[in-house]
Amino acid sequence: MSIENALLELRRLDDLAHQDTPLHRLDARAKVLATVLFLVSMLSLGRYEVARLLPFAAFPWLLATLGGVPLSLLLRRAALALPFVLMVGIFNPLFDRTVQLHLGPLAVTGGMLSFSSILLRSMLAVTTGLALVAVTGFDNICRALGRLGMPSLFLVQLQFLYRYIFVLVEEAGRMMHARALRCGAATRPSLREYRSLLGSLLLRTLDRAGRVHQAMLCRGFSGTMPEYGMPTRFGRAELRFCLACGLYLLAVRIFDLPLLLGGMAGGLFR
Repeated sequence: MSIENALLELRRLDDLAHQDTPLHRLDARAKVLATVLFLVSMLSLGRYEVARLLPFAAFPWLLATLGGVPLSLLLRRAALALPFVLMVGIFNPLFDRTVQLHLGPLAVTGGMLSFSSILLRSMLAVTTGLALVAVTGFDNICRALGRLGMPSLFLVQLQFLYRYIFVLVEEAGRMMHARALRCGAATRPSLREYRSLLGSLLLRTLDRAGRVHQAMLCRGFSGTMPEYGMPTRFGRAELRFCLACGLYLLAVRIFDLPLLLGGMAGGLFR
Protein backbone atom coordinates (compact mmCIF):
# COMPACT_ATOMS: atom_id res chain seq x y z
CA MET A 1 0.00 0.00 0.00
CA SER A 2 2.88 2.40 0.66
CA ILE A 3 4.16 1.82 -2.89
CA GLU A 4 0.71 2.44 -4.34
CA ASN A 5 0.25 5.58 -2.24
CA ALA A 6 3.61 6.92 -3.41
CA LEU A 7 2.60 6.26 -7.01
CA LEU A 8 -0.73 8.03 -6.54
CA GLU A 9 0.97 11.12 -5.11
CA LEU A 10 3.43 11.18 -8.00
CA ARG A 11 0.53 11.10 -10.43
CA ARG A 12 -1.23 13.78 -8.43
CA LEU A 13 1.56 16.21 -9.32
CA ASP A 14 0.86 15.61 -13.02
CA ASP A 15 -2.87 16.00 -12.40
CA LEU A 16 -2.25 19.37 -10.72
CA ALA A 17 -0.38 20.49 -13.85
CA HIS A 18 -3.68 20.45 -15.79
CA GLN A 19 -5.22 23.27 -13.75
CA ASP A 20 -6.12 26.57 -15.39
CA THR A 21 -4.36 29.36 -13.48
CA PRO A 22 -2.32 32.32 -14.74
CA LEU A 23 0.85 30.52 -13.66
CA HIS A 24 -0.14 27.33 -15.51
CA ARG A 25 -0.84 29.34 -18.68
CA LEU A 26 2.67 30.78 -18.78
CA ASP A 27 5.12 29.34 -21.27
CA ALA A 28 7.12 26.54 -19.63
CA ARG A 29 10.41 28.16 -20.64
CA ALA A 30 9.74 31.12 -18.35
CA LYS A 31 9.17 28.88 -15.34
CA VAL A 32 12.20 26.74 -16.15
CA LEU A 33 14.46 29.80 -16.53
CA ALA A 34 13.20 31.25 -13.24
CA THR A 35 13.84 27.92 -11.50
CA VAL A 36 17.36 27.67 -12.91
CA LEU A 37 18.09 31.21 -11.73
CA PHE A 38 16.74 30.28 -8.30
CA LEU A 39 18.99 27.22 -8.06
CA VAL A 40 22.09 29.08 -9.25
CA SER A 41 21.61 32.02 -6.90
CA MET A 42 20.81 29.79 -3.92
CA LEU A 43 23.62 27.29 -4.44
CA SER A 44 26.21 30.04 -4.99
CA LEU A 45 25.99 31.17 -1.35
CA GLY A 46 28.74 30.21 1.07
CA ARG A 47 28.48 27.00 3.04
CA TYR A 48 28.14 28.82 6.37
CA GLU A 49 25.42 31.26 5.24
CA VAL A 50 22.35 29.58 6.65
CA ALA A 51 20.24 32.64 7.50
CA ARG A 52 20.59 34.04 3.98
CA LEU A 53 18.89 30.92 2.59
CA LEU A 54 15.62 31.71 4.35
CA PRO A 55 14.39 34.42 1.90
CA PHE A 56 14.76 31.91 -0.95
CA ALA A 57 11.87 29.91 0.53
CA ALA A 58 9.54 32.57 -0.89
CA PHE A 59 10.07 31.25 -4.44
CA PRO A 60 8.64 27.71 -4.00
CA TRP A 61 5.94 29.17 -1.75
CA LEU A 62 5.02 31.59 -4.55
CA LEU A 63 4.86 28.80 -7.14
CA ALA A 64 2.65 26.69 -4.87
CA THR A 65 0.34 29.58 -3.95
CA LEU A 66 -0.15 30.96 -7.46
CA GLY A 67 -0.49 27.46 -8.93
CA GLY A 68 -3.01 26.18 -6.39
CA VAL A 69 -0.69 23.40 -5.24
CA PRO A 70 -1.06 22.16 -1.63
CA LEU A 71 2.13 23.02 0.19
CA SER A 72 1.65 20.00 2.46
CA LEU A 73 1.88 17.70 -0.59
CA LEU A 74 5.19 19.25 -1.65
CA LEU A 75 6.63 18.98 1.85
CA ARG A 76 5.61 15.33 2.17
CA ARG A 77 7.25 14.47 -1.12
CA ALA A 78 10.36 16.51 -0.32
CA ALA A 79 10.69 14.73 3.03
CA LEU A 80 11.49 11.51 1.14
CA ALA A 81 14.87 13.00 0.25
CA LEU A 82 15.79 13.66 3.88
CA PRO A 83 17.53 10.29 4.53
CA PHE A 84 19.85 10.84 1.55
CA VAL A 85 20.58 14.42 2.63
CA LEU A 86 21.34 13.30 6.17
CA MET A 87 23.83 10.73 4.89
CA VAL A 88 25.61 13.45 2.90
CA GLY A 89 26.13 15.95 5.71
CA ILE A 90 25.74 14.07 8.98
CA PHE A 91 29.51 13.85 9.54
CA ASN A 92 30.18 17.56 8.95
CA PRO A 93 29.90 18.48 12.66
CA LEU A 94 32.54 15.84 13.45
CA PHE A 95 35.13 17.07 10.95
CA ASP A 96 34.66 20.85 11.11
CA ARG A 97 34.77 21.84 14.78
CA THR A 98 35.88 25.45 14.34
CA VAL A 99 33.59 27.73 16.34
CA GLN A 100 31.93 30.27 14.03
CA LEU A 101 29.54 32.03 16.43
CA HIS A 102 27.94 31.84 19.86
CA LEU A 103 24.21 31.69 20.54
CA GLY A 104 24.24 32.44 24.25
CA PRO A 105 26.05 29.55 25.95
CA LEU A 106 25.93 27.40 22.77
CA ALA A 107 29.03 27.40 20.56
CA VAL A 108 28.02 26.86 16.93
CA THR A 109 30.74 25.17 14.88
CA GLY A 110 31.31 25.34 11.16
CA GLY A 111 30.20 21.73 10.79
CA MET A 112 26.84 22.52 12.35
CA LEU A 113 26.37 25.47 9.99
CA SER A 114 27.42 23.54 6.88
CA PHE A 115 25.16 20.61 7.81
CA SER A 116 22.21 22.97 8.32
CA SER A 117 23.04 24.65 5.02
CA ILE A 118 23.07 21.33 3.13
CA LEU A 119 19.78 20.32 4.71
CA LEU A 120 18.05 23.61 3.93
CA ARG A 121 19.40 23.87 0.37
CA SER A 122 18.31 20.33 -0.42
CA MET A 123 14.79 20.85 0.89
CA LEU A 124 14.45 24.13 -1.01
CA ALA A 125 15.74 22.58 -4.24
CA VAL A 126 13.53 19.47 -4.04
CA THR A 127 10.44 21.47 -3.06
CA THR A 128 11.00 23.89 -5.94
CA GLY A 129 11.44 21.03 -8.40
CA LEU A 130 8.22 19.39 -7.27
CA ALA A 131 6.37 22.71 -7.45
CA LEU A 132 7.68 23.23 -10.99
CA VAL A 133 6.34 19.82 -12.05
CA ALA A 134 2.98 20.56 -10.39
CA VAL A 135 2.50 23.90 -12.19
CA THR A 136 4.00 22.91 -15.54
CA GLY A 137 3.90 19.15 -16.12
CA PHE A 138 6.95 17.01 -16.76
CA ASP A 139 6.35 16.71 -20.51
CA ASN A 140 6.12 20.49 -20.83
CA ILE A 141 9.32 20.89 -18.81
CA CYS A 142 11.14 18.52 -21.15
CA ARG A 143 9.75 20.36 -24.17
CA ALA A 144 10.97 23.66 -22.71
CA LEU A 145 14.42 22.22 -22.02
CA GLY A 146 14.60 21.05 -25.63
CA ARG A 147 13.71 24.53 -26.89
CA LEU A 148 16.33 26.01 -24.59
CA GLY A 149 19.04 23.87 -26.16
CA MET A 150 19.31 20.66 -24.12
CA PRO A 151 20.82 17.84 -26.26
CA SER A 152 18.17 15.44 -27.48
CA LEU A 153 20.06 12.43 -26.09
CA PHE A 154 19.80 13.68 -22.50
CA LEU A 155 16.25 14.87 -23.10
CA VAL A 156 15.02 11.48 -24.29
CA GLN A 157 16.72 9.74 -21.36
CA LEU A 158 15.00 12.13 -18.95
CA GLN A 159 11.61 11.54 -20.55
CA PHE A 160 12.03 7.76 -20.45
CA LEU A 161 13.16 7.87 -16.82
CA TYR A 162 10.03 9.72 -15.71
CA ARG A 163 7.59 7.93 -17.99
CA TYR A 164 8.59 4.37 -17.09
CA ILE A 165 9.21 4.89 -13.41
CA PHE A 166 5.45 4.43 -13.05
CA VAL A 167 5.67 1.10 -14.86
CA LEU A 168 8.52 0.03 -12.58
CA VAL A 169 6.71 1.05 -9.41
CA GLU A 170 3.51 -0.70 -10.53
CA GLU A 171 5.47 -3.89 -11.22
CA ALA A 172 7.11 -3.70 -7.78
CA GLY A 173 3.70 -3.14 -6.21
CA ARG A 174 2.28 -6.25 -7.92
CA MET A 175 5.21 -8.32 -6.69
CA MET A 176 4.79 -7.13 -3.11
CA HIS A 177 1.04 -7.75 -3.31
CA ALA A 178 1.62 -11.31 -4.57
CA ARG A 179 4.09 -11.93 -1.75
CA ALA A 180 1.60 -10.60 0.83
CA LEU A 181 -1.10 -13.00 -0.48
CA ARG A 182 1.24 -15.96 -0.09
CA CYS A 183 3.04 -15.06 3.16
CA GLY A 184 0.66 -12.71 4.92
CA ALA A 185 0.80 -8.93 4.95
CA ALA A 186 1.84 -8.84 8.62
CA THR A 187 5.22 -10.48 8.01
CA ARG A 188 7.98 -8.24 6.72
CA PRO A 189 10.25 -9.56 3.95
CA SER A 190 13.65 -10.74 5.09
CA LEU A 191 16.89 -9.56 3.55
CA ARG A 192 17.07 -12.76 1.51
CA GLU A 193 13.55 -12.22 0.21
CA TYR A 194 14.36 -8.61 -0.72
CA ARG A 195 17.36 -9.85 -2.69
CA SER A 196 15.19 -12.33 -4.56
CA LEU A 197 12.51 -9.71 -5.23
CA LEU A 198 15.02 -7.19 -6.55
CA GLY A 199 16.60 -9.80 -8.83
CA SER A 200 13.20 -10.76 -10.21
CA LEU A 201 12.30 -7.10 -10.69
CA LEU A 202 15.54 -6.52 -12.61
CA LEU A 203 14.83 -9.45 -14.96
CA ARG A 204 11.27 -8.25 -15.55
CA THR A 205 12.56 -4.74 -16.20
CA LEU A 206 15.05 -5.93 -18.82
CA ASP A 207 12.38 -8.03 -20.52
CA ARG A 208 9.91 -5.11 -20.52
CA ALA A 209 12.59 -2.74 -21.87
CA GLY A 210 13.25 -5.05 -24.81
CA ARG A 211 9.56 -5.24 -25.69
CA VAL A 212 9.14 -1.48 -25.38
CA HIS A 213 12.16 -0.85 -27.61
CA GLN A 214 10.85 -3.20 -30.31
CA ALA A 215 7.42 -1.58 -30.16
CA MET A 216 8.94 1.89 -30.54
CA LEU A 217 11.00 0.83 -33.54
CA CYS A 218 7.89 -0.66 -35.16
CA ARG A 219 6.16 2.70 -34.73
CA GLY A 220 8.98 4.66 -36.36
CA PHE A 221 10.83 6.06 -33.35
CA SER A 222 13.64 8.29 -34.66
CA GLY A 223 15.35 9.39 -31.44
CA THR A 224 13.02 12.22 -30.41
CA MET A 225 9.78 12.11 -28.50
CA PRO A 226 6.69 13.58 -30.24
CA GLU A 227 5.23 16.79 -28.84
CA TYR A 228 1.63 16.96 -27.69
CA GLY A 229 -0.63 19.84 -26.82
CA MET A 230 -0.99 23.36 -28.17
CA PRO A 231 2.26 25.28 -28.80
CA THR A 232 2.88 28.32 -26.60
CA ARG A 233 4.96 31.42 -27.11
CA PHE A 234 7.20 33.51 -24.90
CA GLY A 235 5.27 36.79 -24.55
CA ARG A 236 4.99 39.79 -22.27
CA ALA A 237 3.51 37.87 -19.37
CA GLU A 238 6.44 35.45 -19.42
CA LEU A 239 8.91 38.34 -19.61
CA ARG A 240 7.30 40.08 -16.64
CA PHE A 241 7.38 36.84 -14.65
CA CYS A 242 11.08 36.28 -15.37
CA LEU A 243 11.96 39.89 -14.56
CA ALA A 244 10.05 39.85 -11.26
CA CYS A 245 11.60 36.55 -10.16
CA GLY A 246 15.03 37.60 -11.38
CA LEU A 247 14.99 40.92 -9.52
CA TYR A 248 13.89 39.30 -6.29
CA LEU A 249 16.44 36.49 -6.52
CA LEU A 250 19.18 38.97 -7.41
CA ALA A 251 18.25 41.10 -4.41
CA VAL A 252 18.33 38.22 -1.92
CA ARG A 253 21.61 37.02 -3.43
CA ILE A 254 23.39 40.38 -3.20
CA PHE A 255 21.93 41.75 0.02
CA ASP A 256 21.78 39.99 3.39
CA LEU A 257 18.06 40.52 3.97
CA PRO A 258 17.88 38.75 7.38
CA LEU A 259 20.70 40.98 8.65
CA LEU A 260 19.07 44.13 7.27
CA LEU A 261 15.67 43.24 8.70
CA GLY A 262 17.24 42.33 12.03
CA GLY A 263 19.01 45.69 12.16
CA MET A 264 15.81 47.54 11.34
CA ALA A 265 13.86 45.60 13.98
CA GLY A 266 16.59 46.28 16.55
CA GLY A 267 16.45 50.00 15.78
CA LEU A 268 12.70 50.12 16.34
CA PHE A 269 12.96 48.60 19.83
CA ARG A 270 15.79 50.82 21.06
